[in-house]
Amino acid sequence: MNATVMIVDDALFMRNILRGILKEKGYNVVAEAASGIEAMKKLHEHKPNIILLDIILPDANGLELLDSILKTRPLTKVAICSAIGQDAIVQKALNHGAKAFIQKPFTPEKVIEVLTTLEA
Repeated sequence: MNATVMIVDDALFMRNILRGILKEKGYNVVAEAASGIEAMKKLHEHKPNIILLDIILPDANGLELLDSILKTRPLTKVAICSAIGQDAIVQKALNHGAKAFIQKPFTPEKVIEVLTTLEA
């Protein structure tokens, strides 16, 4: 596993949970962000291969942030990780360029399954 991962979620407990799952499986979590502005700054600094992105952030709409991420680094693979899981939102995220959608609450197995797919 050579993938580098950034976690973008305004909830510290959620970032902690995701970081723990990923580190246990050998993923390199290179950055975490609690806001859209912080995410874009860290995207430039750390250039992660994969981003786990929440839809609702204090200063940004996750789908608009997704657009900005992919304009800046088009090869970055983004998985939306959100409690908002209505079919229309999932489809919209995928249409915006997300490679996967992880519904909260999630299992560690689901997170690893998605990351394994994104690495392929």
